[in-house]
Amino acid sequence: MSRNAAPESAAGLAYQELSPNDILAAVESIGLHCDGRLLTLNSYENRVYRVGIEGGPPVVPKFYRPGRWSDAAIREEHDFSIELADQEIPVAAPLTDASGETLHHHGAFRFAVYPCFGGRAPELDDHQLLRQLGRFVARIHLCGQQAEFHHRPRISIESYGVASRDWLLAADFIPADIRPAYESVCTAALERIGYCYERAGTPRELRLHGDFHPGNVLVLDGVAHIVDFDDTRTGPAVQDLWMFLSGDRNEQTPQLAELLAGYTEFRDFDATELNLIEALRTLRIMHYAAWLARRWDDPAFAIAFPWFNGQRYWDEHVLALREQIALMDEEPLAWECV
Repeated sequence: MSRNAAPESAAGLAYQELSPNDILAAVESIGLHCDGRLLTLNSYENRVYRVGIEGGPPVVPKFYRPGRWSDAAIREEHDFSIELADQEIPVAAPLTDASGETLHHHGAFRFAVYPCFGGRAPELDDHQLLRQLGRFVARIHLCGQQAEFHHRPRISIESYGVASRDWLLAADFIPADIRPAYESVCTAALERIGYCYERAGTPRELRLHGDFHPGNVLVLDGVAHIVDFDDTRTGPAVQDLWMFLSGDRNEQTPQLAELLAGYTEFRDFDATELNLIEALRTLRIMHYAAWLARRWDDPAFAIAFPWFNGQRYWDEHVLALREQIALMDEEPLAWECV
């Protein structure tokens, strides 16, 4: 645990102790009638549940972690996903109450309610589905480029890389014997990331899903739905594509081809952004470690991530960053626009 952890706020304590009665009372406060069925869904940043509704389909209330986003930033998330849904893009957009509101308050809690979609994560060897996802991403980006966020951050070297490294070092999370290696590898990784951005020129930035990976796509009977815009931010288009690439270079190349074949049916793609794939992957590795550390005072994290914050974790983290440095020195993935 961090030795510089801040005292828990009253809202934070209430959030950690969120009870079934709190959940059902909050949902009923906006005019829905719960039937008592309640299932905890897989989420750590926020608290997310499946709640049965009398005479209707179940809903998914999401309770926002205190202090992470302002109300204005959450409303930008909601407005963006509603904008996409209005374009018939299959995203999970929040439901509105009788007054048209999507962000609700009940006691110490802020929450939104979403429709419930079933399904499984997509198979990355399903090239037809990858092409379909490419189409969806392009349509998201066509909407995303029409306006700007004013209350949500950018995906950048500073926010994902420098800030993550500095926070981990200041919070004294890194074991003393690993700290010199961690500082050295971060310096080298940030330098290579900068080179990748230089090779990419000045990529156009737009509103993105921001955390688009297989876990945020639900496929049922061949129909896909895109969920969880909680991390929507501004950044380069390739951010919403690279997390669907897996395996070695020979495996990733055809996956990329299918994604971009679908993508370019609706929107042009700037191939220079391929220089950012390994840079963005490296930034995510750094950001993820800092995210776990920032949340380590939440008991749910110690249960869900028992392997974090031990000697082995930090040894492997340093090794992963070294491997990324080598990958960033290689030529980017090739794509032939047809």
